[in-house]
Amino acid sequence: MSSLRVCLALAGILSGAAALAAPLAYIPNEKSATLSVIDTATGTVVREIAAGKRPRGIAADPQGRILYVTDAGSSALLALDAAAGTTLATIALGKSPEGVSASSDGRLLAVAVEEGNSVALIDAASRRILAEIPVAGKNPEHAVFSPDGRWLLVSAEDAEQVDVIDVAQRRQAGSVAVGLRPRGIGFSPDGSRAYIACELANAVHVVDMAARRSLAVIPAGKNTAGVAVHPGGRQVYVSNGADGTVMVVDAVRNAVTATIPVGKRPWNMALTPDGARLYVANGRSDSVSVIDTATGRRLDDIAVGQLPWGVLIR
Repeated sequence: MSSLRVCLALAGILSGAAALAAPLAYIPNEKSATLSVIDTATGTVVREIAAGKRPRGIAADPQGRILYVTDAGSSALLALDAAAGTTLATIALGKSPEGVSASSDGRLLAVAVEEGNSVALIDAASRRILAEIPVAGKNPEHAVFSPDGRWLLVSAEDAEQVDVIDVAQRRQAGSVAVGLRPRGIGFSPDGSRAYIACELANAVHVVDMAARRSLAVIPAGKNTAGVAVHPGGRQVYVSNGADGTVMVVDAVRNAVTATIPVGKRPWNMALTPDGARLYVANGRSDSVSVIDTATGRRLDDIAVGQLPWGVLIR
């Protein structure tokens, strides 16, 4: 074979490998009881995975091999094999578990348990509950690890603060006053700032994690719900459930720079690892909107199952 043919063959192999390496987006569909799996390279749903009775929150190990899904219908956390789509384990929790997050090293999982007004801290390797930590907020929705894994921020439907859990001490260590009904939580890459979507305040609070106080309040749209922070840290994306929009926030100026129409009741969101695209779960449209972050254009609306709750990209 000539050197030219060898080069062309290698180029084809590398191109195929790059396509295979494109991350997958996993969408928990609360009403359909499934996960829709989207190939981000093609923008198509490539499979559906059965996931309990009412899947809501979703997280994964760092390699994306194991998916962790809260099932409100069975009051449990499901551990799923991402490749096979099979259930590896079922971890019993309190009633109505919602958001789940994994620490950056993948060792710990945290689940907001609504009716228990608590957060379950779980060892990912043994799948054993290490602690059930009471929080002040009623009906907690999200429990999100700081990038260094030291803290958990917890939002709740009936609250006007985010509760701060000391992970090592396994107890609530304080709270930060924000707007009414905090929901989505995102951290700056260095963990110095947290962004809290406050649904009934129609605003985003910027929290100084060292001082544990709100530094700025950014007016947003109606029923602010989800937050996603660009890996570069300069942009923050905020979904507005009643408006059907996503706003782009300049993290340096704490100001909205663009408003992008999406589907009905946009909820939780996720960015691709390179930050190039934002995937938005539209709960009332049964779709996921795809946004090009460089241009701020909505590229696509992908049909998924009923009542999509959020997005995980691995």
